[in-house]
Amino acid sequence: MRTKFSSELAALTGELTRLSGLAHEATERVAVAVAESNLTAAYEVFALDEQLQSLHGTCENRAVILLALEAPVARDLRHVVSAIQIADDLSQMSWLTSRVADNVVRRYPDPVAPPDILSLLAEIGRRVIELAASAQRAIATDGPAAEHHVVAPDGRLTELQQQVLHTISVPEWSHGSAMAVDLALLVHHYERCAEHSVRIGRLIRFFHTGTPLSAQSGEH
Repeated sequence: MRTKFSSELAALTGELTRLSGLAHEATERVAVAVAESNLTAAYEVFALDEQLQSLHGTCENRAVILLALEAPVARDLRHVVSAIQIADDLSQMSWLTSRVADNVVRRYPDPVAPPDILSLLAEIGRRVIELAASAQRAIATDGPAAEHHVVAPDGRLTELQQQVLHTISVPEWSHGSAMAVDLALLVHHYERCAEHSVRIGRLIRFFHTGTPLSAQSGEH
């Protein structure tokens, strides 16, 4: 029975790794879509989201069955509970990148923003990609070193977001209120992606150490 339970836990971890790979790839493709007004890349984001949401359902079902039938204790229980929450975070990241891709599709063939804002969005996109990659590494890393694979918040990302929000809110903004609203939502979606990546790192640490997320909030 224990061997079967361990096998199911390993399968659950494998599914999380695949989910994180899809989420990371989605951040890469959506950055291309935004920077280049690339319709193909935007539709690739939609396809990745469809794959991820399907796999998320499979992962969630496996975790629920483990909780209901196997009665895990201590570390194993943390493993399953963390996996459920991480899968939800990855699902939300994928949904958020799809909303960014929606903006590209709606504006196509025009860009989503004027050139000065596009350069800021490009850097925001790169930083979100790196956070998603860090979350992916944290999920994939096993053994004693795994607890050290935290995903630290990116202060520069916050500065860039505030810069975009300031630019679109000044009286001199000449590109219309509709674009301003779209851009405010776009940077918010990116912000939420970043937050989910950081939270995944904290969930990984919770799994390995038992330190609650609330006790980690002031450490990074």
